[in-house]
Amino acid sequence: MLLIWCSISGHGLGHAAQVVPVLNALGRRVQDIKAVLRTAVPSWFFEGRLSIPWEISPVEQDVGCVQRGPLEIDVAATWAKHLRFHAHWDSRVNDEVRAIRARAPNLLVSDISYLAIEAGARAQVPTVGLCNLSWDLVLELFLGHTGPGRQQGQTDERRLIQQMRRSYGMADLMLRPAPGLQMNAFKKIVDIGPIAQPLVPDRSGLRQAVGAEAGEAVVLVGFGGITLDSLPFRQLERLRGYRFVISGPVPGGHRRIRSTASVPLPFGSLMASADIIVTKPGYSTIVEAVTHSIPVVYVRRYNFADEASLVEYAHRYGRAAELSLDEFTAGRWQQALDAARSASKPADAPPIPTGAAEATHILASLL
Repeated sequence: MLLIWCSISGHGLGHAAQVVPVLNALGRRVQDIKAVLRTAVPSWFFEGRLSIPWEISPVEQDVGCVQRGPLEIDVAATWAKHLRFHAHWDSRVNDEVRAIRARAPNLLVSDISYLAIEAGARAQVPTVGLCNLSWDLVLELFLGHTGPGRQQGQTDERRLIQQMRRSYGMADLMLRPAPGLQMNAFKKIVDIGPIAQPLVPDRSGLRQAVGAEAGEAVVLVGFGGITLDSLPFRQLERLRGYRFVISGPVPGGHRRIRSTASVPLPFGSLMASADIIVTKPGYSTIVEAVTHSIPVVYVRRYNFADEASLVEYAHRYGRAAELSLDEFTAGRWQQALDAARSASKPADAPPIPTGAAEATHILASLL
């Protein structure tokens, strides 16, 4: 049996959502293949999504960002956690090398842990990165945002980014799905098309489950696996013409708002069946919404590396409207929802999501 060591960032669920279509496509092309999922992403995410044999090895692969909910990054806490993660770097890498060698995989794929890439290179396993961004680019935006009088801290932070780039430079190859950022840390990059999971809609099933009446739009509210601390439930309940399905708990007493847990459809079907999606600009949500012609209302963070490219992608190839953070918090969603719902079809046809097939062709050649 061929074995793939698959390191997946546990920052939200977007990295796992990017990897799953590639592994599924690879399983259709290459027989007798299994994945070791080295990740802090919970196993339930892969159940029903990943079609090849797999097992979880639950070890944190990177820090990502420390979040105060899905829309706010705690920059100081993010730097502090990264510095702790790097405090015994050589020991951490050696632990990963031993774990990799113990399983002797045929290939290592990382989305987008620099720890895994360095460990894979040291273990002399063919090592491939897969992502539209890299963590050095994310952290670079936060330099100097740790408060006054932190010159030594800023020096440590720059050294940390340099370490990330040295580790990324050990990859044999980086597969960059569109829309991807410029990444100078990797010695060889191959651009591939967008990656999107095939989705099967069940619009009538969703509308029946939420009690949507004729003329009402069903709005899916989801933020990439990071739970919302609060929502303006009372204001949303008063928005006529809309029903809401929330990825998270919903207090009792709301007729027009349901939790995804109460709707008997898998999340992919919910996405494909919704009339509008309210989200932050995350890779998988934006690409899949554009691919399946679902209007998007997005709330920007303005300090995440790939946000601008995804917003541009959503407007160029899809139907999208921005909702400010103040409007989101206050429940003033009507204007943005109406704008997304009534937006014209884009002049440019969306790119065909060929990324998983292209990645599979390359990965299969390495096996």
